[in-house]
Amino acid sequence: MATLAASLPTQTRARSPQMWLLRRILTNPPAALGALVILLMLFAAIFAPLIAPYPYDQQNLDYIEKGPSAAHWFGTDGLGRDMFSRIVWGARSAVFVIVMVTAVSLALGVPLGAIAGYFGGWADTIIMRAADILFAFPGMLFVFFIAATIKPGIINWAREIGLSDLARTGYLDYAVVIIALGVIGWAGLARMIRAQVMTIKEREFVIGARATGVPAWRVILRHILPNAITPIIVAMSMGLGDIALSEGYLSFLGIGLQPPAPSWGNIIAENAGRYWRRFPEMIWLVFIPGLVLAAIVFAFNFFGDGLNEALNPEIVD
Repeated sequence: MATLAASLPTQTRARSPQMWLLRRILTNPPAALGALVILLMLFAAIFAPLIAPYPYDQQNLDYIEKGPSAAHWFGTDGLGRDMFSRIVWGARSAVFVIVMVTAVSLALGVPLGAIAGYFGGWADTIIMRAADILFAFPGMLFVFFIAATIKPGIINWAREIGLSDLARTGYLDYAVVIIALGVIGWAGLARMIRAQVMTIKEREFVIGARATGVPAWRVILRHILPNAITPIIVAMSMGLGDIALSEGYLSFLGIGLQPPAPSWGNIIAENAGRYWRRFPEMIWLVFIPGLVLAAIVFAFNFFGDGLNEALNPEIVD
């Protein structure tokens, strides 16, 4: 046995799945670049108080709408706030929204999709018809509608129960964005999970588990979902950029995060008017946050494509 192991190529011997996946990602230049950008965003989000040279809401009225300089790398906006600091803190807002919306989508989409695919019948009909209702509307338009509808209700509810200070802090804006995007995001995930479950539940190991009397919930959790995890990971990784972009849309339109809370969307919205009035010397006010948001969206798409190729069994290394 030792002689046989020694005769195998080094890459064939003891290549852990994690290292194999990492190598596949790193040898894919777009995926590696996307992963690097995502890691930089996460680093900025975690260490924003240490990276940002100024508080995101600190104003310097003697230094308004100044271009990039040594003191202010990305310049200052119309209120004298440091643009670099606001963009760094905007990464924290984006990461928080991405994580929470993903959690809501998984919490709704995975169990509903698994129930629909495993049990079928009336459960499948109800769940899939609810998903079809969501698919019947243009995605972003429906998100705007939900956000604009629930926001006044949430704020009024907070004031009625004595949380007026909370309503003024801007934390409820995060709740509005998370609810709006999470309510829409589960449908596509549930449909994909349903298709995977319907395929896997007909395999021999699942049929054998059911024949031995294993409860349905245990069959789903222990035998079906672990074998459906790969498409879930790929689909979620490719959808994270859309969540960041959607949060930017909502904030840009004024129904998401509100100033002074930093969001790449409201940074662009705040500065767009000044940019058009003083074109082209104020282009950096819109170009820099727009470039950052575009880079994040492309990074998630590149990384998702690379992950799909790395996990695709039809692609031979």
